[in-house]
Amino acid sequence: MVFLQLFLMLILILIAAQVFTNALEHLGEKLKISEGVTGSLFAAVGTALPETSIPLLALLAGTQNMATNHEIGVGAILGAPLMLATLSISLMAFAVWLRRGSQGHFHPEKHGLIRDLNFFIMAFVLAIVAMYVPHENAVVRAALSFGMVLIYFIYIMLTIRASKALVQDGHGTEADEEMYLNRLGLPDNMVVIVLQLVLGLVLLVAGAKGFIHGVEAAAALIGISTLLLSLLIIPIATELPEKVNSILWIRKGKDTLAFGNITGAMVFQGTLLPAIGIMLTPWEPRVEVLAGVIVTLLAAIWLRVMIARGQLRIWHLWVNGAMYLAYLAIVLG
Repeated sequence: MVFLQLFLMLILILIAAQVFTNALEHLGEKLKISEGVTGSLFAAVGTALPETSIPLLALLAGTQNMATNHEIGVGAILGAPLMLATLSISLMAFAVWLRRGSQGHFHPEKHGLIRDLNFFIMAFVLAIVAMYVPHENAVVRAALSFGMVLIYFIYIMLTIRASKALVQDGHGTEADEEMYLNRLGLPDNMVVIVLQLVLGLVLLVAGAKGFIHGVEAAAALIGISTLLLSLLIIPIATELPEKVNSILWIRKGKDTLAFGNITGAMVFQGTLLPAIGIMLTPWEPRVEVLAGVIVTLLAAIWLRVMIARGQLRIWHLWVNGAMYLAYLAIVLG
């Protein structure tokens, strides 16, 4: 029954992601905004809600055991960007490997992707620094948390500011097919677009939540620690919306939307959530945690270097996947 639940929830997530991305493309087209804003802000924040809720619920209304709550919170906070920067990125390469070949290229809008990665790397460095600041030093920790929130605010401003020029350069969001609710006879207007967005988002959250419960039950059968469960298992479930949305877009040739969906979520989850974790948890450099943040940072830097060179190839993203396998070898060994 546990594995049947996992399968059914996966199907629900796949359907929800299709509904959500379809509506999001129409919203971006309606608002005349760039693919960068649609992917990095709208899609990234929207599909990040399931994994955002896990650490918040754990820290604010979790179990009676505070140590367990802290482990779930820290694991979920840091496991999400780890999964995005490594496994999620590499899955996009596998999705188009047969069509483009291992030496094939990705063509995302370069400046937006570099901006996403720059802000993520900057914030994640602060998150690592905070691990070595004693929990009793509340002033320094508060300053680091505020700095990370400020980083995300500046990121939003710069992303929106760049949108108009990108639209003029041909990077405007375009919908490829009719919106699903329009096929049922509903009009093509903003109200219906928002209605389908909400429907897709509700299905995504429900599917991810159901998948999490199934994964937790399966992990209990296997036997795994709470911290490893949070670092490895929960992010696989909660990051499914980003993975599926990006794979759908990359297969349609919408590289900017696909990458923006993942790197935008990395910025969101690499700034606001760690800022909360720094203030509400011990935020200490345990081996599993420190290995995770280092691998995540290396994966982001590798992607940043490759895109800056102007040629992002399929096999470059496989390196990110190999980093995830290396992390598994470290923590499970």
